[in-house]
Parts: sequence; structure tokens; C-alpha cells
Amino acid sequence: MSSTRLNYWLEFAFTGGLAIALLGTGVERHRGSWFAAFATVLAGLVAFSFIEYLFHRWIFHGPDSMYRRGHDAHHLDPRGYDALPFFLPSAILIGLTLAFAVFMPMSHACLLGGAIAFGYVGYGLSHFAIHAMRFRQPWLRRWAASHHIHHHHEDANFGVTTPLWDHLLGTRYQGRKRPPAARDRADN
Repeated sequence: MSSTRLNYWLEFAFTGGLAIALLGTGVERHRGSWFAAFATVLAGLVAFSFIEYLFHRWIFHGPDSMYRRGHDAHHLDPRGYDALPFFLPSAILIGLTLAFAVFMPMSHACLLGGAIAFGYVGYGLSHFAIHAMRFRQPWLRRWAASHHIHHHHEDANFGVTTPLWDHLLGTRYQGRKRPPAARDRADN
């Protein structure tokens, strides 16, 4: 783990460049249906949302490890620059794309890997914005609030970019339900 500002922003630059390169290569090599290419990119974005949830829930909030300790540091200082070493996400994504190429045409492997890389960059920038900005639009405020709730209830709201997997896997924060009599008194 690294907590330097340079590492934090280099990670976005490397992974963003990789996302553009993979998506561009996938489009350039694609010879089939454009609907299939679009579906592959969409599948990559959905896959990334699950990868985000999986890592956040079971690795960053899992057993003691360097990942858990790094994520704990983020919970202590949400505006800090704790991140993986800048080259690691890109190296993993290149390996993942090559693994996809064993099972599918290279164009689809690149589109899938590029979409996952793009999802990772989107996640990182979203997470940064949630902690650095105060949103005015109500839907953005609700979106950011979901992650802020996670910082106070670490067993819920693991999805940063989307609540999809929290809803499907039952980890969406529900809040405390007040009994009807207490709600009636509060309304009067």
C-alpha cells in the first residue's frame, strides 16, 4: 500500500491509459456485431461492479492483511491518499485480459478488460469525489451519503459506484426502524 499523492494519481493515469488502450484495441480488432461489442463492454462494467463489491466486502473488510490495514487507514482518514501501488491494478488487468483471451476472441477480451479498467478508474474518481466534494444535486447527495454511511456502519453499503450488489446480497444499510407510535409523536 502507498499513501502518497503521486502514487494515488499515477494509479489513475496508468489504469486510465490502459482502459483507453484496451477499449481502442478491442474496437479496432472487432469484426463482429456491434451489439455483441456493446454487450461485452456492458458485461465488463457489471463485472467490475461485482469485483468492487467483492474486494471491498471480503478483502478490504476481511481478515487482517496489508489490504485490510490499508483500508482501515482510509476509514481513519477518508481524505487521505491510501491506494494500491500505482502499477498493480494495471498489471492485474493486463493479466486478466490475457486470461480472457484464452476463452474468447482477442477483441472481446480487450473490450471486457478495458471496460473493467474503465470501471476501476470510475470507481476511484467517484470515491475521491465522494470524500472531497459536497454535492448539490439530491441524487448525488443520496449516492454519496450511502458511502458515508458505510464509514459509520462498516458491515453495510460496500458498493461505492452502485448499490446493486448490496441490494442483491442483503448488505444495504436499512437504518433503525422507529415503532409507529414514536413516528406519530415525532410527526406532531
